[in-house]
Amino acid sequence: MKVTLIVVGKTDEKYLEQGIDKYLKRINKYLQFDIDTIPDIKNSKNMSTTVQKEKEGELILKKIQQGDYVILLDEKGKTFTSKEFASHLNSIYVSGYKRLIFVIGGPYGFSNDIYNRCNGKISLSKMTFSHQIIRLIFAEQFYRAQTILKGEPYHHE
Repeated sequence: MKVTLIVVGKTDEKYLEQGIDKYLKRINKYLQFDIDTIPDIKNSKNMSTTVQKEKEGELILKKIQQGDYVILLDEKGKTFTSKEFASHLNSIYVSGYKRLIFVIGGPYGFSNDIYNRCNGKISLSKMTFSHQIIRLIFAEQFYRAQTILKGEPYHHE
């Protein structure tokens, strides 16, 4: 299965880029995983948050194919322990989908079109994190899930 993390806007902190790259290399030993970055919307300061979400949503939808399984990283999503997340991923892996897409939206969240297209929503915490930091947190948790599924010693009880 191919897994893609779609993100809005680039990561501009070097330490975050280094951390994300570290986990991407580790993840790719298990399966094909990549990050697809959608550029920030131009002139967004002159737009309402609704218009900005709609424009981001249009760009996100262009990256998603009809048969993809799409999960939004959303504050209103379901929370999992690391083991529960691994189990959830495994159930998706064996379901026959060719691509699994995770999406981290822009600063104001997602448009209604994106919510209508998704297959599920997960929350990594009840706390709020920047969209750049959540990329690193997600990459680490995704890697952790792969090691749990393989029975490797990275995750400790």
